[in-house]
Amino acid sequence: VQLVESGGGLVQPGGSLRLSCSASRFAFWVYDMSWYRQAPGKVRELVAFISSNGMSTDYADSVKGRFTISRDNANNTVYLQMNSLKPEDTAVYYCNGPWGAKGQGTQVTVSS
Repeated sequence: VQLVESGGGLVQPGGSLRLSCSASRFAFWVYDMSWYRQAPGKVRELVAFISSNGMSTDYADSVKGRFTISRDNANNTVYLQMNSLKPEDTAVYYCNGPWGAKGQGTQVTVSS
């Protein structure tokens, strides 16, 4: 299993970012996927979940209405669109797949 995240960066409060996670070496279309985040000194938090066919999604209360998870099974990619970003969204964001697999993470920093 290989998961590679991209799209993080520095953004001002109220701004937007789109994270991508490119998956390989497994049957991506069969498995549910999720995004987690971890801020310094804090526990790892489940941010968003998407079912294998994309029909079911779920979000942490802290990001509902601001973040959207989606996937493209033809291109083995899962996305996280993040709008109205807040400083408390600052964290390393990880894509998670089957068998506990996760990528190297991408840093998101929300600061003025």
